Amino acid sequence: MRRIGSSPFAFPDFSGATRQLILINLCTYFALAIAGLTSAVTANSIAGRLLFDPYSFLHGMLWQPFTYSFLHIGILSTLFELLSLWFLAGFLESFHSPSWIWWLYGVSVLGTAAAALAIYAVSGTFGWVLPPMPLYGCFGGIFGLLAAIGVLYGDTEFLMFFVIGIKAKYLALIYALVAIAMLFGQERMYAFAQLGGALAGLLFVRSAPRKGMSFVMSESFYALRNRYYRWKRRRAARKFEVYMRRQGRTVRFDGQGRVIHEDPDDKKKWN
Repeated sequence: MRRIGSSPFAFPDFSGATRQLILINLCTYFALAIAGLTSAVTANSIAGRLLFDPYSFLHGMLWQPFTYSFLHIGILSTLFELLSLWFLAGFLESFHSPSWIWWLYGVSVLGTAAAALAIYAVSGTFGWVLPPMPLYGCFGGIFGLLAAIGVLYGDTEFLMFFVIGIKAKYLALIYALVAIAMLFGQERMYAFAQLGGALAGLLFVRSAPRKGMSFVMSESFYALRNRYYRWKRRRAARKFEVYMRRQGRTVRFDGQGRVIHEDPDDKKKWN
């Protein structure tokens, strides 16, 4: 059984998508901290635009599901989130490509925002009392990464708090149970959003193609391009048919725009 975290400093390599995610989060944190030193009003205004608030999102701030995960408030919570992100993303990146990590993180973050928006919409429809709780931080992406590890590498043993050995699937289950218990408290939107991020990560792991989303997108692009070229060839073939009929000749093309040869001698002529 593979064991992770056998010493307090057994963190994965700081490279690839893991390093990119950490640096983006750190840059955002320090940029906001510097803005707060110059003008607290400006910093609060920037934070209010970057965090995810379902009401603001529904009234035009459509970028919030993409930006809230890079917004951090409080040094201790930021430190805990970024260390967790480094550990989980780095572990997965030792088995997968950086683009796969980016897709998993992005899908988990968007799934978190979608879950928060869903419970907000439902509470408004049925008149439930839902305390306003804007989302910020990368906890949604972290839950998605943790769910992916629990599914793909569930028997891998981690050292929780660097002392207690526990399998990854049990660790993911514990966090899920804590989030479910929080649904009965005042932070139900936050808890439901966490579960949404985990579910999004799980769905990505189950449905993502083995060669990666970039490969699928490139294949889709080339398939679309080829369909366009075939359409142009068929259109040119129809125009050529009309032209040849005016010249007293009959030429026919198939659905791919290729000439249909009915006479062997005619085939030699056209080839």
